[in-house]
Amino acid sequence: MEINKYPIIKDLVLVGGGHSHVAVLKKFGMNPMPGVRITLITRDVHTPYSGMLPGYIAGHYDFDSVHVDLRPLVQFCGGRLFHDEVIGLDFKNKRVVCKNRPPVIFDLLSINIGSSPENMLVPGAKEFTVPVKPISRFLNHWNVLLERILEQSTPCRIGIVGGGAGGVEILLAIQFKLQQALRQKGLGVKKLEFYLISKSERILPGFSPRVSKKFERILKARAVKLFCGIEVKEVINDRLVLSNAEVLQLDEILWVTGASAPNWIKDTGLKITNHGFISVANTLQSVSHSNVFATGDIADVRNFLRPKAGVFAVRQGAPLFKNLCRVLQNKSPKPYYPQKSSLALISTGDKFAIAARSFFELEGGIIWKWKDWIDRRWMKKYSSFPEMKEKKQNNEISLVTEIGQLKEISTIAMRCGGCGAKVGANALNRALEELKPFSRDEILIGLHEPDDAAVVEVKNDCAIVHSVDYFRSFIDDPYIFGKVAANHSLSDIFAMGAEAQSALAIATVPYGIESKVEDTIKQMMSGALQILNEAKTSLVGGHTSEGAELALGFSVNGIISRNKILRKGGMLPGDILILTKGLGTGTLFAADMQKKAKGRWIKGALDSMIQSNRIAADCLHSSGATACTDITGFGLLGHLVEMIRPSNVDVELNMTSLPILDGAMETISMGVMSTLQPSNLRLRRAVQNIEDVQKNLLYPLIFDPQTSGGLLASIPQARAEECLKKLKAEGYVASSIIGRVKEKSESLAPVMLTL
Repeated sequence: MEINKYPIIKDLVLVGGGHSHVAVLKKFGMNPMPGVRITLITRDVHTPYSGMLPGYIAGHYDFDSVHVDLRPLVQFCGGRLFHDEVIGLDFKNKRVVCKNRPPVIFDLLSINIGSSPENMLVPGAKEFTVPVKPISRFLNHWNVLLERILEQSTPCRIGIVGGGAGGVEILLAIQFKLQQALRQKGLGVKKLEFYLISKSERILPGFSPRVSKKFERILKARAVKLFCGIEVKEVINDRLVLSNAEVLQLDEILWVTGASAPNWIKDTGLKITNHGFISVANTLQSVSHSNVFATGDIADVRNFLRPKAGVFAVRQGAPLFKNLCRVLQNKSPKPYYPQKSSLALISTGDKFAIAARSFFELEGGIIWKWKDWIDRRWMKKYSSFPEMKEKKQNNEISLVTEIGQLKEISTIAMRCGGCGAKVGANALNRALEELKPFSRDEILIGLHEPDDAAVVEVKNDCAIVHSVDYFRSFIDDPYIFGKVAANHSLSDIFAMGAEAQSALAIATVPYGIESKVEDTIKQMMSGALQILNEAKTSLVGGHTSEGAELALGFSVNGIISRNKILRKGGMLPGDILILTKGLGTGTLFAADMQKKAKGRWIKGALDSMIQSNRIAADCLHSSGATACTDITGFGLLGHLVEMIRPSNVDVELNMTSLPILDGAMETISMGVMSTLQPSNLRLRRAVQNIEDVQKNLLYPLIFDPQTSGGLLASIPQARAEECLKKLKAEGYVASSIIGRVKEKSESLAPVMLTL
């Protein structure tokens, strides 16, 4: 995570990772605007390029070839990536309402979320059909469908509702892939039947009749049954009831009709068109809200209506960027005039395509190669980024017109130390007043009571367990960072078998105007409090200060009966070692800093890190754990050695059984490792057979430092398998038996690694 050298003055929030926003993010990376914080809120961390979707379905491309990885793109522009779904807008408070996180404040908003198929109001359509948009959800279904058809022996009848270019291309791509896959398995293709239903009198009604006839010939040659000029009146389970009274019995129904807007748009107060899309002027600015822009399928440009096609969204990227910059600098946006027509390159499943524009068309394998070259060139622009050298900025925000903020901004340039570095009382109070910490009877004085310190009552028969952790943020999302930091701090308490009781927060927030500092605290502490409350841990106070980087930690108090304390020492010969989470956070986030990690890898790592160890600890302790610790900065081997020494035993560790986070093997093979790795490597002297294993690809991962890692425990052999089943049932799917405890040998190196 890069340090922001400039105070945050304005928030630009981009909703959706569509084609226009992809271009905007790249351009902001090439032309940064100091004082502007860019936040992308997206449901998908990998955004599909619509032009290559049929090629992916047909098997001509792999996943990464047709998806823009938004995480490195957002990092390139110095922005923040919030992985969530937007469900509304609050214009009164200038906030974006999200499904699974606190609202996100904005000064300027841009929406580029694509569309959904229309006519989903047809009775039964929502329940019994699969919409092709959003594309990401359809692709998940497609992979399941492919496997199912390959496994079933009975005939399969597939219907596509929608006779536009999208429906035709999808049908031909699916047909090509399924036939190829069936032939590879030595199965016949005759069991496949395809149906295309179009309410228009001819397919591809947006193109010339000659293009329609070309595709009609192709579809008929491939035995596709066409129903033109016919509407779907009802969907009943696996049947389509048509307007001509015919009923089609189908095994799969895909809905690829025209575009429509998601329902939440109409409830925002934005001016929308008769079709439900956001009405924008040719500046791409909402006609009703000057601080909102919209592009792509979700927008209709007033007086310049164009088809809902990806090519228009792509071309709106550059004018959108220019106008966002102008408005951020308090200048008037400039008009954009979309082209009247566009070149369409429509594939036919195999490596053949038809080019059409107005009354011009060409076809052939060479057209496919041309399309492939255009698509790959576009994708390459958003998968590789130049090294940007710092230069004098010519597009800074004009601070002169920021009425009411001038005094505040001028003081940011020179910040005090000591107690003068504390976050202002007003901002802090507003940020914390909405937080509702878990209430415990023994908390006598807590977070919302104006006193010098918290007061917590301790039961007579209990011991107090203290732990503290604090680190700077490694991700750009304060809400998720708050969750990770809280989990990380609580894990020491859980590992010892204690009940977490209270927590004090220690937070550092980057410089900015008061409203931005307040929002960062609120986002971060909302995430942390969710974890603390789930653990029934009361947040009783803390300390906040300003600094160059976001950082958070907690001093946690727990309580435990004296006779139930579980320590690192205590492993017994014959015990089985269980690890509850995958390894690899150190290498993955080192790669993330270098923009070498894929977005889905980082998402998987974060999903692991925000999973609490509380229930895992209960499983381990109830299974008779003899020793336990959490795996953090010293890596698996470092923390294992901390258990071995006081237990006076040896350990056999099975490296092939180690749970590994997705992507960690790839980043290790790139040679990307955490800066703490060299220090952890000094513990290699604890390995007996170092020469036999140090060249193995898994070897570096036993030294990889973990953040909010899993628990490592020794379990009596008779109860280990049952413990593992309980862990997996509770959602710790990466849990694994990774080794066993042995009698102490004469070797000075207590760890034997097996492969």
